[in-house]
Amino acid sequence: MGQLSRIGVAIDSGLLGKFDRLIESRGYTNRSEAFRDLIRDELVETFWQNPDSSVVGTVTLVYDHHVRLLSEKLTDIQHDFHHHILSTLHVHLDHDHCLEVLVVRGKAAAVKKIADTLISTKGVAHGRLTITTTGAEL
Repeated sequence: MGQLSRIGVAIDSGLLGKFDRLIESRGYTNRSEAFRDLIRDELVETFWQNPDSSVVGTVTLVYDHHVRLLSEKLTDIQHDFHHHILSTLHVHLDHDHCLEVLVVRGKAAAVKKIADTLISTKGVAHGRLTITTTGAEL
């Protein structure tokens, strides 16, 4: 962390009370770190909107492995994007359903394309992309 700057912020008392309860429930010991995390979160959100930004993230998929050829399709897609996929985790949730989590890295546009391709594959019940920064920008 660089040099600290102190600022003053005017906040409605009711809103501040809600914020204090929220940050306490999340384990923050002071408002400053909570404010810094909120600011960083918004900066990361803005950063990965640029398609050329280098990002990392996860693609989470839930699917029924009994769907005809779905496992093979998902594997083929992953092989097509192998240079962006750092790791995968496969979990058997029950007799029928699987969870896959892929750790991905690359330009934001490529990472979004990978996620969109996997999530939109017929038979995937639910999918979500979570993107963050590599940390160099913060």
